[in-house]
Amino acid sequence: MASLVSSPFTLQSTKPDQLSSLSQKHYFLHSFLPEKINQTNFKSSLKVQCAATGNGLFTQTTQEVRRIVPENNQNLPTVKIVYVVLEAQYQSSLTAAVQALNKSSKDASHEVELRDESTYKTFCKDLEDANIFIGSLIFVEELALKVKAAVEKERDRLDAVLVFPSMPEVMRLNKFGSFSMSQLGQSKSPFFQLFKRKKQGAGFADSMLKLVRTLPKVLKYLPSDKAQDARLYILSLQFWLGGSPDNLQNFLKMISGSYVPALKGKRIDYSDPVLFLDSGIWHPLAPCMYDDVKEYLNWYGTRRDANEKLKDPNAPVVGLVLQRSHIVTGDESHYVAVIMELEAKGAKVIPIFAGGLDFSGPVERFFIDPVIKKPMVNSMVSLTGFALVGGPARQDHPRAVEALSKLDVPYIVALPLVFQTTEEWLNSTLGLHPIQVALQVALPELDGGMEPIVFAGRDPRTGKSHALHRRVEQLCTRAIRWAELKRKTKTEKKLAITVFSFPPDKGNVGTAAYLNVFSSIFSVLKELKKDGYNVEGLPETSEALIEDIIHDKEAQFSSPNLNIAYKMGVREYQSLTPYATALEENWGKPPGNLNSDGENLLVYGKQYGNIFIGVQPTFGYEGDPMRLLFSKSASPHHGFAAYYSFVEKIFKADAVLHFGTHGSLEFMPGKQVGMSDVFYPDSLIGNIPNVYYYAANNPSEATIAKRRSYANTISYLTPPAENAGLYKGLKQLSELISSYQSLKDTGRGPQIVSSIISTARQCNLDKDVELPDEGMEISAKERDLVVGKVYSKIMEIESRLLPCGLHVIGEPPSAMEAVATLVNIAALDRPEDGISSLPAILAETVGRNIEEVYRGSDKGILMDVELLRQITEASRGAVSAFVQKTTNNKGQVVDVADKLTSILGFGINEPWVDYLSNTKFYRADRVKLRTLFQFLGECLKLVVADNELGSLKQALEGKYVEPGPGGDPIRNPKVLPTGKNIHALDPQAILTTAAILIERQKADNDGKYPETVALVLWGTDNIKTYGESLAQVLWMIGVRPVADTFGRVNQVEPVSLEELGRPRIDVVVNCSGVFRDLFINQMNLLDRAVKMVAELDEPADQNYVRKHALEQAEALGVDIREAATRVFSNASGSYSSNINLAVENSSWNDEKQLQDMYLSRKSFAFDCDAPGAGMTEKRKVFEMALSTAEATFQNLDSSEISLTDVSHYFDSDPTNLVQNMRKDKKKPNAYIADTTTANAQVRTLAETVRLDARTKLFNPKWYEGMMSSGYEGVREIEKRLTNTVGWSATSGQVDNWVYEEANSTFIQDEEMLNRLMSTNPNSFRKLVQTFVEANGRGYWETSHENIEKLRQLYSAVEDKIEGIDR
Repeated sequence: MASLVSSPFTLQSTKPDQLSSLSQKHYFLHSFLPEKINQTNFKSSLKVQCAATGNGLFTQTTQEVRRIVPENNQNLPTVKIVYVVLEAQYQSSLTAAVQALNKSSKDASHEVELRDESTYKTFCKDLEDANIFIGSLIFVEELALKVKAAVEKERDRLDAVLVFPSMPEVMRLNKFGSFSMSQLGQSKSPFFQLFKRKKQGAGFADSMLKLVRTLPKVLKYLPSDKAQDARLYILSLQFWLGGSPDNLQNFLKMISGSYVPALKGKRIDYSDPVLFLDSGIWHPLAPCMYDDVKEYLNWYGTRRDANEKLKDPNAPVVGLVLQRSHIVTGDESHYVAVIMELEAKGAKVIPIFAGGLDFSGPVERFFIDPVIKKPMVNSMVSLTGFALVGGPARQDHPRAVEALSKLDVPYIVALPLVFQTTEEWLNSTLGLHPIQVALQVALPELDGGMEPIVFAGRDPRTGKSHALHRRVEQLCTRAIRWAELKRKTKTEKKLAITVFSFPPDKGNVGTAAYLNVFSSIFSVLKELKKDGYNVEGLPETSEALIEDIIHDKEAQFSSPNLNIAYKMGVREYQSLTPYATALEENWGKPPGNLNSDGENLLVYGKQYGNIFIGVQPTFGYEGDPMRLLFSKSASPHHGFAAYYSFVEKIFKADAVLHFGTHGSLEFMPGKQVGMSDVFYPDSLIGNIPNVYYYAANNPSEATIAKRRSYANTISYLTPPAENAGLYKGLKQLSELISSYQSLKDTGRGPQIVSSIISTARQCNLDKDVELPDEGMEISAKERDLVVGKVYSKIMEIESRLLPCGLHVIGEPPSAMEAVATLVNIAALDRPEDGISSLPAILAETVGRNIEEVYRGSDKGILMDVELLRQITEASRGAVSAFVQKTTNNKGQVVDVADKLTSILGFGINEPWVDYLSNTKFYRADRVKLRTLFQFLGECLKLVVADNELGSLKQALEGKYVEPGPGGDPIRNPKVLPTGKNIHALDPQAILTTAAILIERQKADNDGKYPETVALVLWGTDNIKTYGESLAQVLWMIGVRPVADTFGRVNQVEPVSLEELGRPRIDVVVNCSGVFRDLFINQMNLLDRAVKMVAELDEPADQNYVRKHALEQAEALGVDIREAATRVFSNASGSYSSNINLAVENSSWNDEKQLQDMYLSRKSFAFDCDAPGAGMTEKRKVFEMALSTAEATFQNLDSSEISLTDVSHYFDSDPTNLVQNMRKDKKKPNAYIADTTTANAQVRTLAETVRLDARTKLFNPKWYEGMMSSGYEGVREIEKRLTNTVGWSATSGQVDNWVYEEANSTFIQDEEMLNRLMSTNPNSFRKLVQTFVEANGRGYWETSHENIEKLRQLYSAVEDKIEGIDR
């Protein structure tokens, strides 16, 4: 493949609007690459000096190294050809063609020079005296527009313009005598209709090839010049697709002889194109290409050079997918290396190729036995790097998935470097170039492709690919290991199940988001045992399984150690771990003091037959405040490396199963994507096939696991959601409110209102609702408003969704458990599917618009709050009635389709209509309801389907696991059923309309707009909400996204100040490490947008971005573009600010230390002027930008995860830090946008923390749900409290009563205290310690008795853990 030799089509003074949609584009064709502009100068030695100053977008090689200047001694005429192609393999082939022509030519001499996009001016100048222009596969919008602009000026003067498949704008430039394509898209001819089809995907390429084969024969008999010119165009395409130096030599002769005036009279002979098969089987040692797999296998069986292993009828067979253009142009050495390596390792190979962009047909034709319909290969490796159908242009993922499901073997997509030379890739912290990640990593993932291993580099001089031998060796070994899973029997297969323990503590073994890990492992092992795997000695219950793993049986019962599965001596460790010495820089000589007894390295876990359950060590630096301050993360420690050496080389696992979201392996330092063999995730996973259970709602981190630890990720469901409901004082309040509504017009109204006010105060609702002083006289209207506001608040608490308990793999929710999820699915309008939301249909029945009802309820208008409650109740009732009708008496969903047909037959007995007929909504629109409930029926089937165990068994048997999106099942029911190989989505599809918080801040800020907002962008949040937070940032600075002809967003334009109607607000964007890895194209877009706004000539009081950038440029002595740097994250390969680690491990001294961690780890900037350069530290600009912030802002994106459920929200919160940075030391307002329901809200951080505490931590429904999960449940309760302390530390926004209430719920209640202590003493100890710490750090003021009790409890639980009876 090629590289944009040097930077994109831009000069050093690039304007942001010209730049880097390149870094956004995903559509190239074939092997392309924004690549070369080539000049074939049939003579005239133009000396062009190309400056290879690039801006980091693409490779920095100069095209001068490839220029051919003919020695034209015979005063021959000159033909000068300029070309831009996007396939490096054409470079060496053309060079050879031109050199051969110059040696033998009697008629003209040729000069070739490979043009470089950054020298756009030189390109334009070269066109001025060129004869012919050639372009091919220009699918990058930016490049297309530049080429079009330059060529259009010269088109009439040029002798010929040939453009092979590219974007329509460039195709219209074609000019070949009287043949032109300027009418492309308007003409009726079949040729043009072909290009007109919007869905130019794989089918387009195939029909193009058919046309190319048949048209010349037909056109030959048409007399007109036009037909002959069209014929020559098609012949040119045949020559071009033939690609060999001979074909290209004849091609140059044909076009020069036919169209260059200086050669018109001469007869220049050329041969017809040599045609190669469009698709077939190619082997470097075979005498020919085959288009029949049987013939190929016959030849293969008679090879004399084959080693003994290859002759074994049971040898594994690996199918390879190659790109035809590499083979015909002779740039195939990297393919040869893979084939030879596989054969040397004893695997047979079937290497297939295709010329179009649809490989699904060849895969079915050559890899599946036509008679028995079984696969003839055990695993499949695509060496093209492209999506299976459609390459870089238009993908057809459903078609790819269909073909791969038929084949049903593991599908690996390895990558040749495209946009970088080998040296640049090795030196880059990013690893692969962002465009290549988008095209060749993200798109194949949608087909279920895995293991993006870079197996080939590129030579900067010739553009040819060359094998990277150590990577090829690893790729081949891994492909064979996956193939072995298909061939080994179940009884002999060994599986290493890896659980996590985070933070490191015995009470935390088996941590995973929303998952009851040990119950899940137990159910997986029972299933595997039933299936024929050797699981000897499996305990009777999951509790016994926990005991086995977390207690060292040889020591006393309550030993602080886990069970030791293996002791590895230092010598053994060093011989098994080739990279051990590299770890010494961070951790000293082995064994070190982590996972070691001073002499040996210890592997914790327990073996049952051929199954090993092991505990993954942690990062190792979480308890060391100094290490947490380092801006880049440390390497794994010796104990971590020893664990994986044990699994691969001593236990000899056939596969490893990482159990739950998530471990540390994939977050170890190294390149972001496309690692070389010296990076830790790659070294640690080694050659073991990696299967990984990942929460379905976390596609972004799952994607990191896929790309950095080569995981086959299998999604699991989050626990079924329920409404939080009301309890204690809140329940009492709701009863008081309903009596107020029935009695308010009698004399008892005022009396009930004063009870409501005092009860609301007891429940601490006075922080959220303004309550009048007790005993104050208020009018009837004010009474309604007070009651309305309290009512609105408790309804908000009551209807909040929470996942109850923890999920167990293989136990899908029952139908009735799915009701709350369905009610929420029904609450969203889905206009693209023609579905109205249930609340909207019900509101219409009583003549209201649901949005107005939401707004009225938010304001506390009693009538609206009551109506909203009735709508909510009716929605739940109607959905419950529907679910009951579709389930049998055991609560299982029966065939929904049949049930629905009978229900929908007459419409008399539709259960939802029956239910609504007894409410005020009896006249609801039946047609809309029917459409909605048909959709809900489909969703119900998906919610209760279960394939989590099935998919795991498929993966372990070496079968294909079907891919599916991750995300929030309420917004996108396609996430279900779980058990899919999760992927994120097409990174270019992300960007929807904005939801906005500026008005709320204005209201809280005396009517003034904030000058700067500091906000956080999350990877998962953007995937689930389709780019909501990106849109928010763009709207704040006042720009709008612009889509190209393919509907991809790679450009932005400013919205005028008149249209905006307010000043442009400055932003400081901090991206999570995961967002940086997945959405580098979006970071590029944001950075370009901010810099563009900073350069607008507008008054400072209307453009705060410009105002601050000018001040900062002056203070720092830099230009305005650098001063307008606003998009920050971690250094490449590092994640998080480490504040979460410090808080979870209590390893911090004061808040300033936490703020220093944030500044040192989060101050790496992205620069759109050098997007390939990775992240560079710009701490001064970061500090100055933060010092202007008046508000901080984060998004909540799904009902399962709220602020205190995970530590990464407070880990990224800069509220107290901004206060310290500001000259006036004023605390910024902190906001949280909650888009988890149809009624989106912007709340303050303090309001959100209170809402969280009320709906989860103090809510019996939630904590009893957790306690029912036993050991893991106690840990979940402790984690919520620790995360609350995190919020106190970073924002100071936690009220004292929150700690007080938590203390009375879990510590003052003796029965609860004893349950916690006996169920998981280690986590209970941490809970007590957290209370004491909150008090010690000044976040919780409480009575001396409370603290004394906690201290006594602490020593009692210590004794229990140490096994001391007093």
